[in-house]
Amino acid sequence: MNAVKPAIRVVIVEDSPTMRAILKTRLEREGDIVVVGAAADAAQGRMMIRELDPDVITLDVEMPGMNGLDFLEKIMALRPTPVIVVSGSTQKGTETTARALALGAVSCYAKSERSGSLPFDDGGMLAGLIRDAARIQFGARAPAPHIVPSEPRNAVRERPRLIAIGSSTGGVEALQILLGGFPADCPPTLIVQHIAARFAPAVARTLDQSCSPHIVLAEPDLPLRDGHVYLAPGDDRHLTVGGHALSCRLREGERVSGHMPSVDVLFESVAKAVGGHAIGILLTGMGSDGAQGLLTMAQAGAYTIAQDEATSTVFGMPRAAISLGAAGLVAPIGQIARHAFSKAA
Repeated sequence: MNAVKPAIRVVIVEDSPTMRAILKTRLEREGDIVVVGAAADAAQGRMMIRELDPDVITLDVEMPGMNGLDFLEKIMALRPTPVIVVSGSTQKGTETTARALALGAVSCYAKSERSGSLPFDDGGMLAGLIRDAARIQFGARAPAPHIVPSEPRNAVRERPRLIAIGSSTGGVEALQILLGGFPADCPPTLIVQHIAARFAPAVARTLDQSCSPHIVLAEPDLPLRDGHVYLAPGDDRHLTVGGHALSCRLREGERVSGHMPSVDVLFESVAKAVGGHAIGILLTGMGSDGAQGLLTMAQAGAYTIAQDEATSTVFGMPRAAISLGAAGLVAPIGQIARHAFSKAA
């Protein structure tokens, strides 16, 4: 007889009584999710989190009378727990959400663009985010000792023409750390981060504020330049690279590895465009998007790196790449830039 899987325990932190009630009703009708607490502010939330030990927290970071970002930072420092940001779709809301993702929130759920309330029917999206978040174990995130191979496979002996990066769950936080180690004159760098289109501009601005290179959203036929990082806009178009002089390409198509934009599509286009004159980096994320593409880059002679398990929020994408033999090096997030540029002199 199969054991009954325990329900996912959620604490809601939201200042609006109406919104708290809607969230509770929407989640508990799923059957496998139970709301164990609903807090009106950070003080109540702190007490409930400490006493109830939830699997997942939903957090409205735009609550008046408190700083949701400071509260999130304390949660991640003192009691790391998967947090889903429930955010407004205004410019202020998206900017706050981007900063929350950089602080360690694992995902974001947008309120309605028109009313600022929750969508009437989200097709189970919020419940799906809760289920994904509940699978995350933060206990394994502490940095771990790592021995770097003396001669990584496919090491780059000259400055690469391109760097390609893929990331998903926990990726904004990881990207902030990774890009913080990039020099201002880095080779043109392209990123696919799985994120809703409405949040992509704010994520680009958030990363740009903390990194030496200039981070921008990719645009069709935008020429690739040194010192620039191009983030996929996340609007149901794949980001690729092409042309003799190399430029961004955005194209419609089918989902690949369950995503559009897809990391696999980006990596494969880079392998086709520049062969071994590239570096491919696959970061934290759920699923396997990017694993096959990283293998294609490695087979073309590119230097390939995967984030290690100890520093990944979710080790799914890097693990899939490693299992295929696609990673020439596995390294903690804080060391990846150093290894990449030590091979790109």
